[in-house]
Amino acid sequence: MTRKILIIEDSSDINNLLAETLTEAGFVAQQAFDGLSGQKAALAGDCDLILTDIMLPYVSGDEILRKVREKSNVPVIVISAKDMVSAKIDLLRMGADDYITKPFDLGEVVARVETALRRAGGSGAAASETLRYKDIALDCADKRVTVGGTEIRCTAKETLILEMLMRNPNKVFTKANLYESVWEEDYLGDDNAVKTHISNLRSKLEKANPLEQYIETVWGLGYRLYKE
Repeated sequence: MTRKILIIEDSSDINNLLAETLTEAGFVAQQAFDGLSGQKAALAGDCDLILTDIMLPYVSGDEILRKVREKSNVPVIVISAKDMVSAKIDLLRMGADDYITKPFDLGEVVARVETALRRAGGSGAAASETLRYKDIALDCADKRVTVGGTEIRCTAKETLILEMLMRNPNKVFTKANLYESVWEEDYLGDDNAVKTHISNLRSKLEKANPLEQYIETVWGLGYRLYKE
């Protein structure tokens, strides 16, 4: 099945270049040139991944991200000229799956799209599993996470982190372990991405059941499922 990528970018040159590159890579490109039409297309729910700029006419990219996360865990990759760490952290906390800084390499964009889709997709026998820990259930086929039977919305990376922890309940994962497994990139010592995703995931789980603890920080080492 050919995957559909929604591109929300007000620069027609950049938008068309991304669409052409992704089409050549085997995807179907859907284009929106302002935030209003982009938000409408994103909320329609018929795309497999959203690639969005932040600075957009009418509706900003971060507002689109916020609206999408209220109803969907479709992968969202942000492309922005802002290269500040604080901006990246804010967007990751809002639910972005990845962040690419302008100017960018087109090959890198395609690689990140492929990686985000692969993380969100699941395949083979593992995809049919349901992992359980306390009152959490993780359906590996559709990446659906429930706590006490109530679904919580997790990003693709949050779901992968949770899956790693649930498959290895007694193992302590270092930040490097998690980063290299989930991001599939070399860990260069910047642990903000891992810390942000762990914090978001922990907050969502504990908001669903405030009486329970799920993810434990092992100081100086990393993270694991909470041991009683």
